[in-house]
Amino acid sequence: MKASGGIGWLFLALAIVLELSGTISMKMSEGFTKLWPSLLMFLFYGASFTFLNFALNYMDMSIAYAIWSGVGIVLISLVGVKLFNEQLPLTSMMWIVVIVIGVIGLNISSKVHQ
Repeated sequence: MKASGGIGWLFLALAIVLELSGTISMKMSEGFTKLWPSLLMFLFYGASFTFLNFALNYMDMSIAYAIWSGVGIVLISLVGVKLFNEQLPLTSMMWIVVIVIGVIGLNISSKVHQ
């Protein structure tokens, strides 16, 4: 694993927040029929990938991407329920838990093999 520091985790956290913002903007763009949410979606996703790229200088790609996508799935699921009144059936919540367990397991196993 690369020398990880707090800056890598900061870049990763920013990438996650920006990915979440991009996905919310995508929903709000209503299929590219609304200009500002559509433009913000591209801006947020571009910035998210940029910060994810910066994070890769400090941590392994497998860990950074798993955390980025896993945390993003959990957060956007919660936002969908709270902000957009979407339904999240129990089975969906169970699969999200499986994803979280997988991300944690990947992170633990990478530390064991160092």
